[in-house]
Amino acid sequence: MNAPSKKPLRAILVHGMGRTPAAMLVLAARLRAAGLRSDLFAYSAALEGWEGCVGRLRGFIDRRAAGTDFVVVGHSLGAVLLRAALPRLARPPVACFLLAPPTQASLAARRFAPRRLYRLLTGEMGQKLASQPFMDALPLPAVPTRIYAGTGGPRGRHAFFGSEPNDGVLAVAETRLADIPLQTVPSLHTFIMNSRAVAEDIVRFAGARRTAGEGAQAV
Repeated sequence: MNAPSKKPLRAILVHGMGRTPAAMLVLAARLRAAGLRSDLFAYSAALEGWEGCVGRLRGFIDRRAAGTDFVVVGHSLGAVLLRAALPRLARPPVACFLLAPPTQASLAARRFAPRRLYRLLTGEMGQKLASQPFMDALPLPAVPTRIYAGTGGPRGRHAFFGSEPNDGVLAVAETRLADIPLQTVPSLHTFIMNSRAVAEDIVRFAGARRTAGEGAQAV
């Protein structure tokens, strides 16, 4: 008899602030073509509180990933939400992928946080992104993780980030986290999830981690 086929690897995708799940559709399509089934989490930074959103994300992942191996992918604020939700999950993911993740109170967040329009559009979550104590308190992922940072932003004497490599919203230095491997791609912050190189690396690394996990279980 043939051995039963294992369930397809699932990918939980979490969009960034001010976006919708539609922002992750190109990435979802590329993952699907490689055999990963994607589930897209939706939220509104303007309308939801931090704890409520993290709790919803935890429940969403636990339901959608029940009984199968999975990875999590977060863009920008979505990556921050994932870091908060990971320790609360019923089961850990095979791997975690953070796309243009703010890992400190970024220059942009601190500059815009006092402005009324920013507060209106980003709510409590936008204020948290400007708080260094909050960012420092976020847990480090306890699973294999990769970070992708864009370098497509302007550089120069009059640019927002000067000569620093950046994606137009975050400097590459603002996405580094402990000793987690970081890969740069020539993308802007808003479109990094559409990078073919990012999708291909997610597929490669996720497959390798799943194989490694199966090998460990067989020992």
